[in-house]
Formats: sequence, structure tokens, C-alpha cells
Amino acid sequence: MAASSSSLLLSLGLLAVLSGLHSCSAHFGEFSGQGIWPFGRQQQQQQRHPLRYRSECRLDRLNNLEPSRRIEAEAGFTELWDEEEEEFKCAGAIAARHVIRRNGLFLPSFTNAPELVYVVQGSGFHGAVIPGCPETYQSDESSQFQGRGQGRRGEESEQRGDRHQKVRFISEGDVLALPAGVTNWIYNRGQSDLVLVSVLYTANEENQLDENYRQFFLAGNPQQYQQQGGRSRRYEGQGQSQSRRGQQQQGRRRPQQQQQQESFGNIFSGFDDDILSDSFNVQNELARRLKGEDDQRGHIVEVRDELRILSPRYERGEQDERSEHEREREREQGEREREREREREREQRRRRQRGRGSYDNTTDAASPNGLEETLCTLRLRENIDNPELADIYNPRGGRITTLNSFSLPVLSNLQLSAERGVLYKNAIVAPHYYMNSHALIYAIRGSARYQVVDDNGQTAFDGELREGQFLVIPQNFVAVKRASEQGFEWVGFRTNDVAMVNPLAGRLSAFRALPVEVIQNAFDISREESRRLKYGREELAVFSPGSRGRQ
Repeated sequence: MAASSSSLLLSLGLLAVLSGLHSCSAHFGEFSGQGIWPFGRQQQQQQRHPLRYRSECRLDRLNNLEPSRRIEAEAGFTELWDEEEEEFKCAGAIAARHVIRRNGLFLPSFTNAPELVYVVQGSGFHGAVIPGCPETYQSDESSQFQGRGQGRRGEESEQRGDRHQKVRFISEGDVLALPAGVTNWIYNRGQSDLVLVSVLYTANEENQLDENYRQFFLAGNPQQYQQQGGRSRRYEGQGQSQSRRGQQQQGRRRPQQQQQQESFGNIFSGFDDDILSDSFNVQNELARRLKGEDDQRGHIVEVRDELRILSPRYERGEQDERSEHEREREREQGEREREREREREREQRRRRQRGRGSYDNTTDAASPNGLEETLCTLRLRENIDNPELADIYNPRGGRITTLNSFSLPVLSNLQLSAERGVLYKNAIVAPHYYMNSHALIYAIRGSARYQVVDDNGQTAFDGELREGQFLVIPQNFVAVKRASEQGFEWVGFRTNDVAMVNPLAGRLSAFRALPVEVIQNAFDISREESRRLKYGREELAVFSPGSRGRQ
């Protein structure tokens, strides 16, 4: 009996020790995967935001979507797509288009979700305020700041010049990566409208709120507007969302509310004047101005005089802007080459770690060490419109350029990537599917016929995607597109920072990887026919217009 009791106690003790070790190991893995750098690649693949699985995706029928709301402002407007559309709900994303007129300033603001912005047209300045980083742009010369917007504090403050964080020049073809909670502003310094299209990824784990799109403005009274159709709606979507199919029914239920106009202020509007006065060490009158209660300009305001900000580009003048633009692109290309070289070195280190057995094969990459890219010098911009940077090119078909976290590391935090495509007249993109992401396709110019097929082999979409429309292609749905007589240009936003595409036709397709015998028996065709299926296209993914007659 004594021996039996001792054995039992020993077994219980071993179980307790093993349980403790397992718990410690779990906690260690939980913290070691995050690193010391908040914008590094975390254990993203193992823990996803719960919003991603909040409901079943009902995607029997897809639609080419146009904006459902338009918000006017003094120097531009914003158009929003309906976040209640099934496609956007399933993708966990929201789309918007901003048009900023000449000398227009999109007020400083931040959002509850990371955002990827593509510059469709125009040029301007973009500023991102990263908390804790120094103001690396500074000047002591007061002559540069004798314009509008200096305030009423007297000459003493003007004599000190100005200092602020880095300002980036943006132009057509640029992609801006905006992390959640980082304050951004954009100014149109060009001669034409500055047009931006963006996708906010509300399913990202950085968003700890609900799936609604929230925009927090630091200035003005940006949420005051009257929506088309008479019913107002809050700009950041915090109110009750209604799909286009339900708007008419709600209008009958609350007819009086259709004529009302709601007003929502900036983030300072809810604070007491004395608190603001003490916080900024200013008079109460100036503190009240922070609230913007009487400001009717909206979220995009007109700068009466040219905006004077510190910028190396601005200081050199504009007389040779084209050559300066080319030099800037050359610098960017050199920076990309250096980044690719660093990535190759990192990959070599990972392979050496694997050889020593110190590599954690449960993750896609080694844990960040905090030195991959310092927080205050994050690259937030990359141009994907330059034909020389195309990843896929067919002189008779077109080109595709991709952008992911390998070329722009901050995208690993946003969990987003992008692609830019140009199809020539009647050219085709091979049937393909996105292996690990949804794709939100925005038509920039021209049009194309899209066909999308679901897992049941049913056609989920068969129609034309025209300029200014969005089409959401769900993960693993197979899609093919053919450009119209006018050609087709698009930008795609994908909900994975390393999104992968699998073509089903062409030189690197799934058919090329299958044995001829497998194709022959799978489709019950002859060997010669299976070889024609396998080797019929030598092009990669962008096909020139087909010349073979249909039978």
C-alpha cells in the first residue's frame, strides 16, 4: 500500500511539474513573439482579431459597387462606400475616396483602423505624426513663416521659426501606409485635384473597437454635413449603419428625421474650456477656438495663401520640378534596392538559424529584434506606378506591380498589401485566386469584364467593372478579367501583407505543375488534349489578346 501511495504521489508531482513547464513555455512564447517594436511582425498568423469571424460570409452574388454617401467640404469632398454591403463586411474593410481641390488641406485626423491609400491623381504633401518621435524638420528663420496660420500670440513665437516631423511629397502612383491611431494630414499643392482612394482594414487586430469606421479629427467641425437624399449620417460611421436596401424602409419609419442635420465636432469639442486652457497654457478664448464650434468649412479646408511648411523639396524651388521628380524616384529606387539587399541578408540569417536549430518554424519569419526599421524613420510611402518596377510584364498584354511587407515593412503591421495593374486593349489576366486574402479591386481608368466563380462552381459575378467602381473578390474565389477596347487600369488592396496569388493558366500555373496523366484522367480527355491544356500558354499571368478561334 505504501509503495502504491508513493507511486501515486510521484506521478502527481511529475504532472504538476510538466503542467508548470507547459504554462511557462506558453507565456514565454506569447511575449517573445512580439518583440520590442510595435510595428514589427508579430504572431499575426496565430491570433486574429475576433471581428474576422463575427458572421458567415454570404457571397452568392457579388456586385460592382459605387459610393453610397458624399460629404461636401469647403475645398473638396469625400465619398464613402456602404460598409453594410456583404462584400465589405466579409472582407472586414471599408472603402473611401477623397477629392482635395487646389490648396485644400485635409484636416489632421486619425482612425481606429489601419489604412492603405493610393494616389490616383495629383500631387501634394503628407504628414504623419508618430508619437514620441522628434521634430526633425526645423528652421530658425522667421521670414519663411510670415503667412496665414501663425496664430495671435505675437511676434515672439514667430521669431523662433518652426519645427515639425517629416513631411513627405506624394504624387500619382504613390501608396501611403497609415497605421491605426497615427495622426495624418494631406495638402494639395498641385494645379489639379488631388484624388485619393483608400481602404480601411477594420478587421485588423489593431482595431480594438467594433467594425465601424471612426475618424477622429483634431481640428474644425468636420462632421457637419447634409447627406444626399436628406438624411444625415455621421462621417465616421459610429451611428446605426443601414445598407442601401434598407434606407428606403427606414425613411418611411422616421420621415421627420430626414430633414434634420446633425453636428459632430472634433476631439476637443467635449472638453471644458478651462481644462483646455490649462492643458495648452493659453487664454480661454483661444482654447474655445480649438473646438471649432462655429467652423462651417468641413473636413477639407481651403488654405487662403500657399501653405508654408518646411520641406527640402520646397526650399529648392519649383523651376525644375520634373527633373526633381525624376531624381526623387531614382532615390526611391536606390532605397528599394538597399531594402531588398537587407531582406536577402535577413533571409540568409534565418537559414543559418534554421541550420543551428534556433529558428522557430511555427512562424513565417524570425521574431523582430527592434532594429529592422526604427520607429521614427518608418517608410510610409512607395510608388507602384513606375513601369520600370513592374513584377510581371508582357509587351502585348500589360503589366502588374505588387507591393507587400518585404518591400514596405510597415505593411506587416497593417496586414495589407497592394497591386497596380495595366491591361492593354483586350488583354487578359489568367484565371487566378488569392490564396490567403480578400482583394478589393478599384478601377482607375477604362473598364474590364470580370468573371468570378465561387466554391460551388457558380458564377458570383459576371459583368463590367468601370472607372470609379469597387469589386470585392473573396479569398479563394476564382477570377478572370479581360480589358475592354479602351484598356483597363486598376489598383488592388489585399487583406494580407504577403498576399499570394495562384494562377490557373500560363507558364507558372497549377496546370503546369500537374502530370499530363493526371490532367488526362481528371478531365477524361486524350493525352494530346491534356498537353495542349498544359502547354497552351507560354506567358506568365498577363496574356495578350487570344487569336485562337472558338469552336
